[in-house]
Amino acid sequence: MKYLNPGEESTQPIESVVESVKQGDKQAFADIIRTFERQIYTYCYYILKNREEAEDALQEIFIKVYQSIHKYEHQVSFSSWLYKVAYYHCMDMTRKKSRQKKTLSLQKEIRQLENQHQKDSVPEVEELLMSLKPEERHLVLLRAVEQYSFEEIGQIMDCKPATLRKKFERVRKKLILQKKIKGGITHERMVRSN
Repeated sequence: MKYLNPGEESTQPIESVVESVKQGDKQAFADIIRTFERQIYTYCYYILKNREEAEDALQEIFIKVYQSIHKYEHQVSFSSWLYKVAYYHCMDMTRKKSRQKKTLSLQKEIRQLENQHQKDSVPEVEELLMSLKPEERHLVLLRAVEQYSFEEIGQIMDCKPATLRKKFERVRKKLILQKKIKGGITHERMVRSN
């Protein structure tokens, strides 16, 4: 099975693989993992801002997908359904993480990590992405990087496409403003609304 580029899905082959998994073919699920693991890991990393957490999330997401694949129906593309599972899982992880940050010792560790992060050279786009809230990063990643339509993103996030367009425009303006404050030219792909 070939790796897919972001936003690309070969509908017929993946649908037949999904059907094989529903029939109990565990090896077919390995094909699904190989096809989507890179994309889902990258997505989780940008939402969670932590490599180890992204790796854990990746494993947990594929376990959830395997356990609930019988619920998948071909009303949306499989990749949209997979991103929806990833979205809710990452949002749950983010909520848990924010509750944990309230303790004093964790706040101290976070400050140390932030200081370390500022010393390291961080690519411009990644720095802009990390300044966004998780839901905003989710929207930007699905729209600008994965190149999903607002309708597909609406299915993933359980939100109306028109609402998402407005949110995306606000995030786009926020990124432009942040870039102007820091100086320089904003990365075209991150700020251009399609």
